[in-house]
Amino acid sequence: MTHPALDLLRTTTAALAPDPDTNPLVPRIAAGTAPRATLAALALEQTRVIPADRRAFEHLAVRSAAADPEAAAFFTTLAEGEALAGGRLVAFARACRAQEASYEPLPGCQAYPAYVAWLALNAAPADVVPALTANFSAWGGYCATIATALREHYGFTDEACAFFDFFAQESPDLDRLATAAVEAALDAGRLDQARVRTYGRLLQAYEAMFWTALSGTR
Repeated sequence: MTHPALDLLRTTTAALAPDPDTNPLVPRIAAGTAPRATLAALALEQTRVIPADRRAFEHLAVRSAAADPEAAAFFTTLAEGEALAGGRLVAFARACRAQEASYEPLPGCQAYPAYVAWLALNAAPADVVPALTANFSAWGGYCATIATALREHYGFTDEACAFFDFFAQESPDLDRLATAAVEAALDAGRLDQARVRTYGRLLQAYEAMFWTALSGTR
């Protein structure tokens, strides 16, 4: 028996999956050839991305609480995850010897959280759920690769890798919440699949911009 919500999440994720060969930085980290200054820039960019995304997810949860409790539960869990990840990011930044006071954030890296904030303000929350789910699939894969490389090539401790370990691990609870949110939206006839594809495509494009911008740091 088919499950429309699961099918939509799977097909959306597959359709929006980026070509791994187009990422200019993660393969260099995987090979141990990316400079430590680039790792420090990654840490410092994430110190801005994580709290921005957390606030965006909190806003989406508030917007959907009354009419779409399933989506609200999904976004609340995302916001809680961002808070946990932010705590783990400190050790990575310390291991990179990242100097926040003298760092200027890169526009190409901060385009992603800016767009997530736009979605939080303007998009129907139900349409954001599958778009984010597709993007997180790609991000989780990158994090798994980075976590391995940091240990093998850069000598980072488990504590310093915990930020990437967190995003690399599977989350059955989050998958269940995403499926429930999409199912409720489909049942109510309020999921716009064309907008889902647009939001997902732009999220993946801004994700690609993030890695491209970082790849030029020295």
